[in-house]
Amino acid sequence: MILVFKHFFYKNYVGLSLWPFIFLKSNSLKEDAVLINHEKIHLRQQQELLLLPFYILYMTEWLLRSLLYLDTYRAYQNISFEREAYANENQLNYLTQRKPFSFIKYLCH
Repeated sequence: MILVFKHFFYKNYVGLSLWPFIFLKSNSLKEDAVLINHEKIHLRQQQELLLLPFYILYMTEWLLRSLLYLDTYRAYQNISFEREAYANENQLNYLTQRKPFSFIKYLCH
């Protein structure tokens, strides 16, 4: 289910997945197939990790990478979950081919 909350987002962020919802910054973004695919990849990650572990791992990885890079945005960009989603967001059929726990191969780079 896709919901729109324009005041929910910080800076340039336009989408957020909180299973089972996708939140978008504006109504027009519902037509952005690449963004929706990116967020659906996150929904799959959340589903296979059973939500709470996903959020714990996501935040832990972000905190560790923030310390490593001393840059919170660069840390965000390098979270394994984000790396998988960004690397495959243009492949609109990615989720039909994706193997479970595919984000693991994006942990190290």
